[in-house]
Amino acid sequence: MNADGQGTTPRALDRDKLFAARLHAARARPYLATALFALHTVESRRVPTMAVDRHWRCYVSPAFVDRTPVEELAGVWVHEVSHLLRDHHGRSDRAAREHGLTGPGDRLRMNIAADCEINDDIYGDGLVRPEGAVRPETLHLRDGELMEDYLRQFRLGPLAQDLVWLDCGSGADGLDREWERGPDGAHGLGAHDIDAVRFRVAQGITARPGDAPAGWRRWAEEAFHPPQPWRELLGAAVRSAVSGSGAGEDYTYGRPSRRSAGVPGAVLPSLRRRPPRVSVVIDTSGSVSDAELGSALLEVAAISRAVGGRRDLVSVLPCDAAAQAVHPLCRAEGIPLVGGGGTDLRAGFARALRSHPRPDVVVALTDGQTPWPDTRPPCRTVVGLFPRLPSTSWDEDDPDYRPDVPPAWARVVEIGSGPAAR
Repeated sequence: MNADGQGTTPRALDRDKLFAARLHAARARPYLATALFALHTVESRRVPTMAVDRHWRCYVSPAFVDRTPVEELAGVWVHEVSHLLRDHHGRSDRAAREHGLTGPGDRLRMNIAADCEINDDIYGDGLVRPEGAVRPETLHLRDGELMEDYLRQFRLGPLAQDLVWLDCGSGADGLDREWERGPDGAHGLGAHDIDAVRFRVAQGITARPGDAPAGWRRWAEEAFHPPQPWRELLGAAVRSAVSGSGAGEDYTYGRPSRRSAGVPGAVLPSLRRRPPRVSVVIDTSGSVSDAELGSALLEVAAISRAVGGRRDLVSVLPCDAAAQAVHPLCRAEGIPLVGGGGTDLRAGFARALRSHPRPDVVVALTDGQTPWPDTRPPCRTVVGLFPRLPSTSWDEDDPDYRPDVPPAWARVVEIGSGPAAR
């Protein structure tokens, strides 16, 4: 018996209609065609509309396909594949770890925030917005922001009460569903295949940037940079450093210590946690390429996210053989990376530690061709190393020269070369 109480056999998924809608989507957004055709469809009566898992399977409700026009289905195709291309599952997992978001309501908020990131500019120009699509204005929010920004700006309440049905699958919020096939199920894509699809889509967007909305152009620029495991490691290293004992701690008499009761006639200060400060020293010597300097600016933005998005707590110090001016982080791309000479990051460390207030963490982004401080700085240190191929000559005048490795007191992350760190 079906949902209407009729004794009829439920209709099978109308794949002809579904695939006609996918073709319509590919014609409307040709730069997404590779991704659209990489999705494997799975018939499912447990999803309200369409949903994706993190392994690039698309679960489709037969009833939803029957009642939805082809033009709207095309919009849903683009919406679902956008979750995967923009790595909403990985980003949701990171947000959950960083902010302790564990409940089903938190994952629903992530799904809604991810939808807002997608739906603000992907429709129009031949692509119909599906009925009920969540947009930032639905929640009285601004267009053009990222999922993480939207997630901070709303809570489940009256404006979101009509969205409890929303379920775009683990591909949207990172939470595995019972009806998904999981990592060992058939027809899922592996990590290398997913990277290849993303790269092809990014190529298509950057080749004809005028055809893509601003959100997709921004995504494509980031997609051309190396895969992300090392960036997670860098962020984790910074978070570990700023969360350790001593970092971001200070004494205050504004709230006397409870130990004062045991010392009659004395008022003891209490230990107060304050937001940690990070100073980023960027190697701008001649041995560092323009591409690596561009990557360094991306890392500065990632570092600011690692300390909760507080850009006012992050300063940037370009350095070759001498330290340059210290720049507060407003927009990373506006920081002049002046240099081009030899390398001595000791000058950068010394300048950073003379800053007032002094940083709790120093992050050095370098190719490693530098002397290091003789003594351990009075704060935690993270070193991001740009990779060098084994065949690369470190010094044309001395082929046997090898730079000193970073000291043992620094946490080292190799940038762009995979998940290696110490």
